Amino acid sequence: MPEYSTLRISKTDRLATVTLDNGRVNAIDTPLSRDLHSTFLELDGDDGIDGVVLAGKPHCFCAGLDVKMLATSDRAALRDFFVAYLSALQTMVRFRKPLVAAVTGYAPAGGTIIALTADYRVMGRGSKHTVGMNEFNMSLQIPRMMADIFAYYAGESTAWTAVQQARMYDSDAALAAGLVNESVEVDQVIDRAEAHCRRLMQVHAPVYQRTKRYLRRGLLAVVDHDIEDMVDVIEEDFDDPVFQQMTQMFLASLK
Repeated sequence: MPEYSTLRISKTDRLATVTLDNGRVNAIDTPLSRDLHSTFLELDGDDGIDGVVLAGKPHCFCAGLDVKMLATSDRAALRDFFVAYLSALQTMVRFRKPLVAAVTGYAPAGGTIIALTADYRVMGRGSKHTVGMNEFNMSLQIPRMMADIFAYYAGESTAWTAVQQARMYDSDAALAAGLVNESVEVDQVIDRAEAHCRRLMQVHAPVYQRTKRYLRRGLLAVVDHDIEDMVDVIEEDFDDPVFQQMTQMFLASLK
């Protein structure tokens, strides 16, 4: 399996652990998106792997889309990013084998959506460990695929209310809302995620894959769209003066 610049991959007894390793907060940029897409295609076809745990760093799973990158990219680079990111989400949702997310900490917006591609999510407790869609705080668009994935789990009405409020959920609230499946202490997240993934790995693979396909038909449907067409819609916002103003304000806040 090739090496990736934004991921660390280890394999033990037919279980692969994919650890996000992209800078201090694992912000989602084009290289990370491409690496996720390639990695999950590779692991899906790897006969030596029966399940995958997707993990982050202690106290930070993934800080969401790299807004600084978005604010400083030209039109072509923005298209490249969204094609890569949506392709990664599509590939991860379509992944046939058990996939468990070990949400080791902070995971807003795009980080939430990456976690929601998994079959099961174990999240660590912590005052700053949150999931949710907070894009409206910056008047940022939520692309259709991301919105649909969030609504699949939260329910359309609840998801829309949460987006309006830019609501962020700690691990216990996320458990109650159905966004994660376990809320545990941070030092237990990886072990619990691995244990659950190995439990799923005991199910006969054709049975698991067929049942996964049946019971996630709605989720599969929301990613079953032409990526380029979806990016065409996203692109409409690139030249919007308010979008440009908000991104420039964000860049100024980093100085």
